Amino acid sequence: MKTDLHANQLNLIFLPYLSPGHLNPMVDTARLFARHGASVTIITTPANALTFQKAIDSDFNCGYHIRTQVVPFPSAQLGLPDGAENLKDGTSLEILGKIMYGISMLQGQIEPLFQDLQPDCLVTDVLYPWTVESAAKLGIPRLYFYSASYFASCATYFIRKHKPHERLVSDTQKFSIPGLPHNIEMTTLQLEEWERTKNEFSDLMNAVYESESRSYGTLCNSFHEFEGEYELLYQSTKGVKSWSVGPVCASANTSGEEKVYRGQKEEHAQESEWLKWLNSKQNESVLYVNFGSLTRLSLAQIVEIAHGLENSGHSFIWVVRIKDENENGDNFLQEFEQKIKESKKGYIIWNWAPQLLILDHPAIGGIVTHCGWNSILESVSAGLPMITWPMFAEQFYNEKLLVDVLKIGVPVGSKENKFWTTLGEVPVVGREEIAKAVVQLMGKEESTEMRRRARKLGDASKKTIEEGGSSYNNLMQLLDELKSLKASKAIEKET
Repeated sequence: MKTDLHANQLNLIFLPYLSPGHLNPMVDTARLFARHGASVTIITTPANALTFQKAIDSDFNCGYHIRTQVVPFPSAQLGLPDGAENLKDGTSLEILGKIMYGISMLQGQIEPLFQDLQPDCLVTDVLYPWTVESAAKLGIPRLYFYSASYFASCATYFIRKHKPHERLVSDTQKFSIPGLPHNIEMTTLQLEEWERTKNEFSDLMNAVYESESRSYGTLCNSFHEFEGEYELLYQSTKGVKSWSVGPVCASANTSGEEKVYRGQKEEHAQESEWLKWLNSKQNESVLYVNFGSLTRLSLAQIVEIAHGLENSGHSFIWVVRIKDENENGDNFLQEFEQKIKESKKGYIIWNWAPQLLILDHPAIGGIVTHCGWNSILESVSAGLPMITWPMFAEQFYNEKLLVDVLKIGVPVGSKENKFWTTLGEVPVVGREEIAKAVVQLMGKEESTEMRRRARKLGDASKKTIEEGGSSYNNLMQLLDELKSLKASKAIEKET
């Protein structure tokens, strides 16, 4: 009987891209599949494995079939510091370039593993287009994991197809994105850099789009009640199957400990301090400020944020990366931290924070976000409205979804899509605009309707992952489909 059971068990490989916004949700998804009976192997590198190994060990000890398979990262070969194996470790353009090159070099080590492990399906990040060929060689389906919104994918699809931005007289002139159910206006400056001008990333993205159409389908960290209209549009325009199984942050991380350690290898003694500070605050009175793990801010922008938050009159908790500042910035922020400690109006957490835990705290009333898809889903799961401050990649599309479609976001007025390594200054958002957005979001009268909508989506995000919910049903349906494919293949072999 045991052998029958083992023969019917799905054997899946998950291959996450080495950046927090891709890695964290994909690990959460892999854990979800294991909890529903699949045998799961996550392939990654040593330093990245450390960020989630605790969760995997815990799941394994609970009886789930899940493990990590580690492949060495070519750090020494590329002249990288030990442990620099993730895009978040890119402290300069040179180091970032080396890390990206290192990621592309892993193919030679990973492909033989596919062969050895004989999986029934490959679940790989969308940024590994080469895995389509790997799956074809093995005669198995490849599902690509898409860690952004359906909305962003549809917007990109129609912009690439119709090129509305190419007929404009200036980069700041607005245009409407054709083909979408809502009237969404953008400027050329807000489009991804690789869409505006060809660069080495454009080639990768072209390969990504081409590989999507040859994949079995897509696994999406979203849910029907959140962007159902765009889920349907995605399926009809892309012509591929898709399964929404999100928000995976909520279904995979249910205990307090999981929320504390998600995505982090070090333990933090500082926790009780910020928790004490938050516990002293009234419900929904504190604004949480975090720009994600890949954003680097200039000193000029940090100064404006500090004054904007202070001038708003509302309490705030701000996650500041140590890499953000130079020597002057260090002095400024340390003086500012001292000042807000005395006034008890604000709190700075340095470098990393257990975001899931903080967002769940009753004192939090909203978040300033860079509009990364994970942060959005985590905020929505907590039923929180957002101040939108997109920086790069597809974040400007996500802002439009929050502000124009769902109406749960207040824009701060970010104008240009620019990764921090790109040459030239990023325009600074002034303290007046920041304070105004904070008052609009945190002032009870101004934001009543927005809060109601955010809470409603928060409730829907909990129901969708429970038994009978749409994301739960999608997961069950996909597992059944993959089992049927496996069974058919076994019959074919026998005949």
